[in-house]
Amino acid sequence: MLVRGNHASRRGSGAVEPLALDEARLIGRIAATKDLRAFEQLYRIYHPRLTRFLSNILRRPQLVEEALNDALMVVWRRPESYNGTSKVSTWIFAIAYRVALKARSRMDEPVDDPMAEARPSLEAGPEQEFSRRQTQEMLATAMGQLSAEHRAVVDLTYFHEAGYREIAEILDCPVGTVKTRMHHARRHLKGMLAGRLGADSW
Repeated sequence: MLVRGNHASRRGSGAVEPLALDEARLIGRIAATKDLRAFEQLYRIYHPRLTRFLSNILRRPQLVEEALNDALMVVWRRPESYNGTSKVSTWIFAIAYRVALKARSRMDEPVDDPMAEARPSLEAGPEQEFSRRQTQEMLATAMGQLSAEHRAVVDLTYFHEAGYREIAEILDCPVGTVKTRMHHARRHLKGMLAGRLGADSW
């Protein structure tokens, strides 16, 4: 289920994860020698993660692809701007978020069609698959009614397992703002979904 418990203390121990060290080395290689293979490794790691994150903010596939490429080009062109005070993932998601805000500011945010995700697929499937897809469609519809800032908080919390402090760094806002946005988003999603999915999910 999408919504789980309080994530405020997640990854709060300060321990450095092996993956974070590996990614920092990749950034170091790009900065030192413009190592294309190192960049390709980072690209493979972050392409699916950023695609999901940007999709929840921008809601337009063509903008998502453009913003994704722009964000990763910043990583390629300016690896020296990573100073090691945060995780590489925090730095890259912060770049992607700023790029997404710029892309969104160049045009009006699209009005989401609340029925778009709910329209039946042409592909028939078993009952369990139908139920799963129905749940995903309801979640997508509910999230589509949140602002881009609130969708970013939800996405980073539940799909990328980021803690509040890390999210605050990515979004460049106080931790209190992140908590407020999360509270608002959860209240909205609960109101939209609790009756359909059951109160136990919340």
